[in-house]
Amino acid sequence: MSNFKNAYVVTGSIGSGKSTFVKLLKERGFSVIDADLIAHEQLEISQNELVLHFGSEILNEKKVDRKKLGSIVFNDKNELKWLENLLHPKIKSEIQRQCEIYESHAKPYFVDIPLFFEKQENYDFNKIIVVYAPKNLLISRVMSRNLLDFSTAKSRVELQMDIEKKREMASFVIDNSLDISHLEQEVDKFLATLK
Repeated sequence: MSNFKNAYVVTGSIGSGKSTFVKLLKERGFSVIDADLIAHEQLEISQNELVLHFGSEILNEKKVDRKKLGSIVFNDKNELKWLENLLHPKIKSEIQRQCEIYESHAKPYFVDIPLFFEKQENYDFNKIIVVYAPKNLLISRVMSRNLLDFSTAKSRVELQMDIEKKREMASFVIDNSLDISHLEQEVDKFLATLK
């Protein structure tokens, strides 16, 4: 049984429209914990440990340069593992700390974790929302949004777990295969079930 009984995890795939879904939740007055934002904060907080390990060339104007760090860890599995071992426990405990605050309000709130199924950090959540769009649509959205060619966009999408598999593992599926007004209807339909 989850300790965070008012928490709903929001996840999806690159191009599935998760950020838009989260924006619509915020517009409707719901609180959202953003795992990416927490990850960026923890990166800054961990700057001294990072410089000790990687050297000061990962800095740019006394801040961690995420591009420079990325070019190191995405080309070396051991370095990536080291970074994840450093950051993930910190990110997880900060997410849990924020959840405990929102739990005390006894209202539904949302935790935006892009790679929830990929990372499986043994989070204590049992209500998982997947923002869904079929794979061909994910690829064309990533192409137009990131100005990539088909094969690059396809490989970005395929770096993540297959969206159909995520859909099967979800407690709730938000269909975002049409336009924004359809997504808004999906959001309102979903929120009606929370009442």
